[in-house]
Amino acid sequence: MTKTSTERIVVLNQEARRVVEARRGVHPEFVFTYKGRGLGKLRTSAWRRAWEAAELPEEPGILKGVHNLRHTFGRRLRGAKVPVETRKALLGHANGDITTHYSAAELWELIEAVEKIVDRGVAETPTLTGQSVGKKGLSANGSNNGSAKRKGLAA
Repeated sequence: MTKTSTERIVVLNQEARRVVEARRGVHPEFVFTYKGRGLGKLRTSAWRRAWEAAELPEEPGILKGVHNLRHTFGRRLRGAKVPVETRKALLGHANGDITTHYSAAELWELIEAVEKIVDRGVAETPTLTGQSVGKKGLSANGSNNGSAKRKGLAA
């Protein structure tokens, strides 16, 4: 169930399937249990102990909740170059902006993006055409005047 109480399919990779299969049959209803009962929420001392045992960051300002797993999943999907629509479906989002929140651009993607314009020739660089920008902008023939220069619209 989602936080809006709707059912959805959760697609598991081979590693997650292995974990679930190893737990199959341990309890008749729940995959993960503690003292014979199903786990409701994972904000427990067990989560905190697992965080420490994994030697994850402890400094102030680091969010340590189980919700971080969604961010990790989203970032790993993006790092694997999974398209945004697929990430959106896997994360269960109706809105692509939320998906971007969970899988923000990686540094290597930003570097790769700015490098794409290095080898572009002059012919590939867009130029302004002969459209008027207004009284103080470009003229109908595409030339600029002082006002356009002052506003940074012309060279």
